[in-house]
Amino acid sequence: MPSFFPIIRKKYSSVVFIASRKIMIYRVCNSGTIFENPNPVKPSEEVVKMITALYVVIGTAFLLALVLALRGFIRNYVKWRGERLVTCPETEKSAGVVVNAKHAAVTAALGDRDLTLNDCTRWPERRNCGQACLAQIESAPEGCLVRNILQGWYRGKSCIYCGRKFQEIHWHDHKPALRDRKGDFLEWVQVPADQLSEVLQTHDPVCWNCFIAENFRRVHPELVTDRPQKTATWH
Repeated sequence: MPSFFPIIRKKYSSVVFIASRKIMIYRVCNSGTIFENPNPVKPSEEVVKMITALYVVIGTAFLLALVLALRGFIRNYVKWRGERLVTCPETEKSAGVVVNAKHAAVTAALGDRDLTLNDCTRWPERRNCGQACLAQIESAPEGCLVRNILQGWYRGKSCIYCGRKFQEIHWHDHKPALRDRKGDFLEWVQVPADQLSEVLQTHDPVCWNCFIAENFRRVHPELVTDRPQKTATWH
């Protein structure tokens, strides 16, 4: 068997077959089986560095895009979550609604924000309404938020018991309460959003500390001892 084959050359295309005892040429059988080269050519160090750098650039760009998308999702989710107070276009009365914040955040991330209601105080009777009240939410998303309405109502007022003025309210803890004309307490979780305006007109503000102390006094009067306040005397 000759140690080499002649090289066949053509003018416009050339196919080179080299046979040697040290080299096995790739062959494809009828079954599609591929015989691998026992002596593959290893890429150079520069090629490896270029490929690694390319992977790093692509991975960094992907992570950056993911972080930006996640940041936008969280920002829109926080913006549209929470209970809101609107005027129902059908009844022209107050109604409490909740926007589907997750849907709004996802559609905003895709570039076409879509607002829909997730709950309403007029549901389920009017669940198939046209949701025309969404126009009020889009025009003033922060102004109709219940917690912002309450924040504005408490601002500048003083507790009916201790007289301390209300500062910024943290709604995740130490929530203030209300007291009606009869002296009964009311927590905000007990106030339907559609009755918010009426409640604010007939109740007085109570800070969290006084609410806890006075409510405990009413529930367990046997455990409370009132001591008269001592006045300082000068000799």
